[in-house]
Amino acid sequence: MKIGRPADLDRTAIREIAGGAFPELSGELLERLAASREATLADLAGDEPVYGVNTGMGALAGVRLDAATQKQHQNTLMAGRAAGSAPWLRPVEARALIAVRLGTLLDPAAGVSPGLCTHLAGMLEAGAEPRIPLRGGAAGEIIPLAHLGLAVLDGGYSFGAKEGVAFLEGVPGLTGLSVLAAAAARTLVEQTVAVAGDEMALIGASRDPLHPATARGDAELGAILEALSERRGGGPTRALQAPVSFRVTAPALAVALRAAAALEAAVDRALTAVTDSPAHLDGRFVGTAGFAGTDLTAALGALTTALVHLAEAGAARLHRLLDPQVTGLPRQLSDAPGRHAGMVSVHKRAVGTAHRLRRFALPALIGPMETSTGQEDVQSFGFEAYECFTEAAAGLRDVLACEILAVDQGRLLRAAAGAPEHVAPGGTRDRPYGPEIDRFVSLLAGGWSIPARPATGGTAGAPPTGR
Repeated sequence: MKIGRPADLDRTAIREIAGGAFPELSGELLERLAASREATLADLAGDEPVYGVNTGMGALAGVRLDAATQKQHQNTLMAGRAAGSAPWLRPVEARALIAVRLGTLLDPAAGVSPGLCTHLAGMLEAGAEPRIPLRGGAAGEIIPLAHLGLAVLDGGYSFGAKEGVAFLEGVPGLTGLSVLAAAAARTLVEQTVAVAGDEMALIGASRDPLHPATARGDAELGAILEALSERRGGGPTRALQAPVSFRVTAPALAVALRAAAALEAAVDRALTAVTDSPAHLDGRFVGTAGFAGTDLTAALGALTTALVHLAEAGAARLHRLLDPQVTGLPRQLSDAPGRHAGMVSVHKRAVGTAHRLRRFALPALIGPMETSTGQEDVQSFGFEAYECFTEAAAGLRDVLACEILAVDQGRLLRAAAGAPEHVAPGGTRDRPYGPEIDRFVSLLAGGWSIPARPATGGTAGAPPTGR
């Protein structure tokens, strides 16, 4: 993709690059970078102290560096800060980080050379997969970015004046990971709508909670109600009121949609913010708080909590599917109650997963600490926030997979209603359910658009119809 200005590396471009596309920097953009680099070098020529350029960093910022040390300092910054280890970011996550790092370095405030930017673009084009730690530690993103910096050095590039410190500043990792998280959350909302709508059809849930007038003043809720109504379809209604877990599903989904939108807005702010420190602004070098990441971390934490709530609601809906008074089907969705257990252990798996996820709901990811012989740090822990999100997303997929299996079981049982008692419909007998659940989890993680199926018969195990 052609990049003519920093704004071209927006959320859409970052997702595409994470998925394998690569940026091509325009000649005009490289000329502007050369001009901003020349201005930066001119302002570095004096004897004024510039943090991380002719001084040490952190608690050693008061130490002035001589000319010989300054020549190697920008490279040396990487090795001593690459203190991370496994688990590493997945390639798609590492590419998202590199894409955002490139975008922030295109800002004239960073003052880096066209050569560094073209090197990063070349890494993306070549499909480089640098090992960047998932667990970022404290002090912004210095540890993971130092690992990426070592990969840049290994690729033959040597950081020039100020380029090393610019490379270690800001929160490009959290920004790129948040782009992926928001997209994954929107997919999960769509998948939850499909599963919940199928469950509503199976139990013959009342349509009252889906009445469009109940979304007055709430655009997200209105969209969710419309989608759930379409998925629920026009089948019969079994009871005056649906169970509470079914009635609260639409508001919970609307909360998740709003949280995803809030995270996307935080990403947009981060992509246009001054994240370098010191940033080259108005002819001088200005220290900033671009390392904090508070906005992104708070939004990501809220989205994580919304997904945990969806998982808990899903486990509750699944419990109701085991109740014959709700479904009109055999207890525990068993084809032979007493002889076969049916879906009871599948429900237990979902409950255990939902309970485990509670530890990731709004964890304390922002706070003060002291490092480097008393140097003060007050910041967010963005990579840890992303790890909490990934746990919640994986857990929600697990619960959804359990629900899909139970819906299939209920449909098969309903299709067999009226058959002789000794005739069990195919695929409803007890068996080890783990492999089937794992298959659904894998499909969901791949972005599966769960195909609509008749209220009776058919299975979700059919090949996916789309992505």
